[in-house]
Amino acid sequence: MNDLLKNLSDKLDASGGTLARLDTYYSGTQPTAFLSKEAREALGDRLKVLAVNFPRLAVHALAERLQVSGFRRAGSEAPDSALWADWRRNRMEDAAAQAHVDALVYGRSFVIVWAGPRGPLVTVESARQVAVIRDPATREVTAALKRWVADGKGHAVLYEPDQITRYTSAANVEDPAAMPATSWEHAETIANPLGVVPVVPIVNRGRLLEVDGVSEMDDLLDLSDALNKLLADMMVTSEFYARPRRWASGLEILEDDDGNPVKPFSAALDDIWQSEDPVTKFGQFDAARLDGYADAVALITQQIGALSTLPPHYLGLNGDQPPSADAIRSAEASLVSRCYQLQRTFGQAWADVARLIIAVREGVDPLAIDLDVVWGNPETRTPAQAADAAAKLVSVGVPLTVVLEDQMGYTPAQIDRVRTAQRTQALDGAGVDLAGLIA
Repeated sequence: MNDLLKNLSDKLDASGGTLARLDTYYSGTQPTAFLSKEAREALGDRLKVLAVNFPRLAVHALAERLQVSGFRRAGSEAPDSALWADWRRNRMEDAAAQAHVDALVYGRSFVIVWAGPRGPLVTVESARQVAVIRDPATREVTAALKRWVADGKGHAVLYEPDQITRYTSAANVEDPAAMPATSWEHAETIANPLGVVPVVPIVNRGRLLEVDGVSEMDDLLDLSDALNKLLADMMVTSEFYARPRRWASGLEILEDDDGNPVKPFSAALDDIWQSEDPVTKFGQFDAARLDGYADAVALITQQIGALSTLPPHYLGLNGDQPPSADAIRSAEASLVSRCYQLQRTFGQAWADVARLIIAVREGVDPLAIDLDVVWGNPETRTPAQAADAAAKLVSVGVPLTVVLEDQMGYTPAQIDRVRTAQRTQALDGAGVDLAGLIA
């Protein structure tokens, strides 16, 4: 069997446990850590899972601000409309958002570009199905594998710079976690005219040697466990100790026919407790307070906000007074800065994807293509603030197309629409009959 196939298959298997654990935290189904045996018994089956899903919030707070809005060839101010048409035809406006979510959850996601019946075919892939090998010197992808289960069989596609090979499992496979280690049968091999591996990793980079990326949730997992434990303890306390416990002394203990003690009083709210014995005394213990839990929960939540760059109004820490617009912008400064950093990192990967799309469509060398990715503005602005800033920039001579892109967050398609409308309005104002000119 191909050594590359085995090495990449082993790499997928080795990462499966870590990725599955991250999945549980993203979905909020992780087991409740730190919960004592007594607390579990007290809760019984009334609280199987209690999770305040801040890890998912940390991922979505970033992902929702990362929007690819176009591509521009080097040296050109106009967007590449043909490339954007391929992008939209492959439904990448939605798929790119999913790629960002997976890259932030797992540390990486992947995009595969190949030729389809209607032009370039672009698909977004999960780190649970795709693995790559990089050149240790250049860090370029030298081989990639996609592996999945369908129709009761295991399927694998090995991507190399000069060829692409398909394999199927010799035996039936029902569980994706039980893929065969070596028993693969060759199905077909086709040439790869691109000269590069058509698989692009989108990596949430950490340090230099973390080539497979890091999860945006890593720093939050233990804090989330601590927070969920506090909330579970608070639920146990509220169930058993937050209501006053009454006591009575000087009563004769009655027993049933089996010798078991019988409760002398009902717990119904409208019942009156009474005793004819003059030595009987009644009283109650103070109820347990939950203030300590609330303080501890607030402390853990603040630490989660500090590590995740989530602003206080995302975490519910502002109280009853809503923050002002300026306060929101100030609180979101770290979050926005992180978004700009991710735009730089993910932008390089999306530029590689765009190069492959052009190479497939035009038959050119993808390494000879230079282009930029256009991103939407990740900052929070009211329409009035954005319009005011745009008007001031236009008044000092900044081109309208630049202002619409940078300040208003317009996509290249929207900017083209504005420019077309401006030209039409100018011709109408000059009394030019376009129909007559065409005729």
